[in-house]
Amino acid sequence: MEEQLRIFDQNKHPIGVASRRDVHHYGYWHEVFHCWMITLIEDEYYVYLQLRSPFKKDYPGLYDITAAGHLLADESVEDGIREVEEELGISVQYEDLTSLDTLSYQVENDTIIDKEFANVFLLNSRLQFDDFKLQVEEVTGMIRVKLNDFEQLWSHQADQVKACGFKIGVDGRSQSFEERIGREDFVAHDGSFYREVVRRIKGSL
Repeated sequence: MEEQLRIFDQNKHPIGVASRRDVHHYGYWHEVFHCWMITLIEDEYYVYLQLRSPFKKDYPGLYDITAAGHLLADESVEDGIREVEEELGISVQYEDLTSLDTLSYQVENDTIIDKEFANVFLLNSRLQFDDFKLQVEEVTGMIRVKLNDFEQLWSHQADQVKACGFKIGVDGRSQSFEERIGREDFVAHDGSFYREVVRRIKGSL
């Protein structure tokens, strides 16, 4: 059965339930769960980002929030923690997260009208790349980028940033890599969304 999501008006008043297909076709406001993971390496904070599978229907092959997903009609915000384990193979307790509050944003293109109320959380961790066990149907790689570099990218002080990480090849093996990536390599959230997330992350440290 297709996923059923709670839908809202623009003031976040519940107005019913709709299929995920209809939510994105008609542009209903709905809830999602976001978990941003950071780690401290030699006095520098890094942010982990996932590489979406090239076979995903929406935004294939682009870098995205560490772990994220829709909240189903019968789920609470706390239930969203399942996304971390499903996508990344990391066991995390809700109590380990720091709430960065709720952000609303929308993305519209030829294939989707995506209006989301994002429940945004931070995990300040000591995770290393070897800790991730990816659900390759959803996620085919992980990178980390210096948090300050990530901020400069979305403040248009830099056009590219250095990223290091790993990808899962077609043979199922993990391959390490380094590359420079730009804004065009990310899911097309508005730049103000990324800037606000960084501001809230830094405010929580």
